[in-house]
Amino acid sequence: MPKEIEIEFKNILTIDEFAKLSSALNVKEADFLLQTNHYFDTEDFKLKETRSALRIRSKSGHHTLTLKTPHGEDLLETNQPLSEEEAASLLKNRKFPEGEVRDTILGLNIDPAALQHFGTLHTKRSEQHFKGGLLVLDQSEYLDKEDYELEYEAAGRIEGEATFLELLETFQIPVRPTKNKVRRFYEELKKKQQEKSSQ
Repeated sequence: MPKEIEIEFKNILTIDEFAKLSSALNVKEADFLLQTNHYFDTEDFKLKETRSALRIRSKSGHHTLTLKTPHGEDLLETNQPLSEEEAASLLKNRKFPEGEVRDTILGLNIDPAALQHFGTLHTKRSEQHFKGGLLVLDQSEYLDKEDYELEYEAAGRIEGEATFLELLETFQIPVRPTKNKVRRFYEELKKKQQEKSSQ
């Protein structure tokens, strides 16, 4: 599906909460699959300014180019499958493939040729169907940092939020305002750059 509205709820977890949820939901180590996100933006973060984000996700030998743009309270995902060669060419040579993602970026008045690869985030992810939605446990590593996260993807915002909050309450996990992975990645990147410049 090239375009889809992403209705998603997320909460950062402590390592103990992550272990507790994994156990309660019967998630085994073998249920976690590795996926890699490569993030792109212009040098002056023009995509970030528009509250948008661009990534290549590599998972089980498949590569997908995804642009996330604001859509009310949610996000609109524009997805485009890439071949191994197209993914490598974008990562190494900044050669942006033709297609709907490129057209949408041009529509944001951003030159795709100005986009550069800023870094990579590795995630071990488990997914399971849960009360009409998709429940996700993530363990992510990026820029010498590790974090744990619970996500719930739902078809509708009202019922999805109710299910998500009920789950947190059941396991006595506090609601924590949680930014998406690309925001966390860029905040950590900025912190590292500031630390480097102050040395």
